Amino acid sequence: MSPTYSVIITGGNTGLGFETAKVIALDKDAMAVIACRNPQLGRDAVARLTAFGGHAACLPLDLASQASIRGFAEANRNAGLPPLKGIICNAGMQNVTAPTKTIEGYELTFAVNHLGHYLLTRLLLDDMEQDGRITFVSSGTHDPAERLPVPSATYEDAETVAHDFESSQKAGLRRYATSKLCNIYCTYELSRRLAASGDPRLASIKVNAIDPGLMPATGLTRSYSAPLQWIVRNVMPLLRLINSNVHSPETSAKRVAALTIGDDAAPGGRYFSNGKAVRSSEASYDEDKARELWVSSAAMTGLPSEFTDVLKEPR
Repeated sequence: MSPTYSVIITGGNTGLGFETAKVIALDKDAMAVIACRNPQLGRDAVARLTAFGGHAACLPLDLASQASIRGFAEANRNAGLPPLKGIICNAGMQNVTAPTKTIEGYELTFAVNHLGHYLLTRLLLDDMEQDGRITFVSSGTHDPAERLPVPSATYEDAETVAHDFESSQKAGLRRYATSKLCNIYCTYELSRRLAASGDPRLASIKVNAIDPGLMPATGLTRSYSAPLQWIVRNVMPLLRLINSNVHSPETSAKRVAALTIGDDAAPGGRYFSNGKAVRSSEASYDEDKARELWVSSAAMTGLPSEFTDVLKEPR
């Protein structure tokens, strides 16, 4: 049986992304679209998913390049894939070495984890089916109440975050936590704007964020020093003994997939952790900051702040 809809998974070639793509690809109605920077790794992931009996395709996407994101949106539109039902904004990076600028001049962690996904979802809204789903993979690190060994997220305004080039491991971890707070701001603001759009198709799209929990088996810590990577591989798994929110990528993938193609998405505008809808950090409910991030992100990506204007633009 041919799939009737597609779901895009950024970073779907490895780790949580691949395991999520596998769950989706094995659903008889779904096609997993692997969006990743390296085309060969994308093709390898598709081959593995096909070998499992799944439906999959791949398209190149570099979230650090706005030109690549625009190219991806156009390629997806013209690839002859099943109608787009879901977008899983999963790809992410955590850089604790010297900070890096994108070609547009923005700090790389912010650009990849937030700004790239912001632009991607904005560009693909016109292609989404009725009752579409958008899932942002955030992190409990955004919430200081979680008491994780990560500096607290610090968000004053988007320009400050986008041009934060302080060079230290602590600053790198802080930037990661802040980018994950941005994911939640974006989730809530996009959900509000879709609901208020006056367009029944847009209003039917459900947007949520999820904390997949601590997953020692993924490659997120590849910028860490060798001793720190050893600790992540060998010590962090022991946290399962004292922290219920430590999971394998396979467990978290089932939850991400359920939020995207299952029944968990409605009513939208929620944050999930450890398998259930919970409150995100107190700071994440600041609507003024969420609105400022949205408008600033639009300016940084060359879009109007009202997404309905994007949808009216001729192709």
